Amino acid sequence: MLRDVISKRESELPPSSMSTFLKVASENKKIISLGPGEPDFLPPANVIACVKRNASKTTHYAPVEGLAELRRAVAGKLRKENRVRASAGNVIITNGSNESILIALMCTMDPGEEVLVPDPGFMDYRPVVELLNGYPAPYRISGEDNFELDPDLIRQSVNKGRTKVIVINTPSNPTGNVLKRKTLEEVADIAVDNNLLVIADEAYEKFVYGRAKHVSMASLNGVQDNVVTLQSFSKTYAMTGFRVGYSSGPEKIIGAMKKVHVYTSISAPTISQFAAIEALRTGKNYVERARKEYERRGAFLHKRLGEMGLICAVPEGAFYLFPSIRNTGIGSDKFSQLMLEKAKVAVLPGTEFGKYGEGYVRLSYATAYDRIVEAADRMERVVKKFN
Repeated sequence: MLRDVISKRESELPPSSMSTFLKVASENKKIISLGPGEPDFLPPANVIACVKRNASKTTHYAPVEGLAELRRAVAGKLRKENRVRASAGNVIITNGSNESILIALMCTMDPGEEVLVPDPGFMDYRPVVELLNGYPAPYRISGEDNFELDPDLIRQSVNKGRTKVIVINTPSNPTGNVLKRKTLEEVADIAVDNNLLVIADEAYEKFVYGRAKHVSMASLNGVQDNVVTLQSFSKTYAMTGFRVGYSSGPEKIIGAMKKVHVYTSISAPTISQFAAIEALRTGKNYVERARKEYERRGAFLHKRLGEMGLICAVPEGAFYLFPSIRNTGIGSDKFSQLMLEKAKVAVLPGTEFGKYGEGYVRLSYATAYDRIVEAADRMERVVKKFN
């Protein structure tokens, strides 16, 4: 019998309850899931048509860095929409932005070095750093400040000689916050002054609401050499199953990522890259309709949660709400379990997103409006028992 076959790095990964919640939700059709961060829309019709047209022509590997036509199209989009100086040479196409996170860190962080990660923040950041034998150093994102990043905390967290990377996420998963230009400028100054890399995760860039505006850090003056930007087709065009995202940044770093990509997955799926080219040709109306519908859902759910006494920041971006449940007197895990068992609604405990997620839960409104209405009614009946 094999003994000690599982690596220490794997065995020390923090346990996650997400898979349990999602498994129960998928198996029990009575449960309304507000858990997954996955659009409920279909991709644009022209994307589906493109897949049907090209299925028999795309059965071979794409180039490691991605199809040239797609990289040129992405670079054009970055220049026009994000105001980021880009060319096909400093773009790499990956299997979703998750793979971009992995290979960007593989190329820029050595074992034992620190990566500053938001807490609460996207659940993949910390484990990926740990899998690479790095040290994830959390910087707190406070609900008292509407989850706006505090640059002073970043500055205080920099460990000279050890800190290598700062990860930022805007619009944010799980908080729904959109970082302000002034905040980004201050973080950019910290990165430049300390010779640090910023990995800017902008997967939800197109979904911003109200007065909020998305700003790509790489568009700021003087910081381009310090930023790798991660973006994706998954959320914008409801293409999560296609697994296609991209990174842009300094050619030296993107070149290193191309070299490593051979050893992770070789290339993103060829058929998905054809679909991505077609997605970029899609008119703005598709994305704007999705954005408006998410804004409608978020506003409704925010109002209903407030009526239950579950206070949260007004949604600015992405498609998540992160309400405080402290007034119920129970922790995030137990609250989520009660919602699953008593209300038949799946929400995720805030602890999935870091230590400072305790006292919160994440709700996704990437599901149909009528299902959100029913979920809110069910939750209210259970929450009332705490009052």
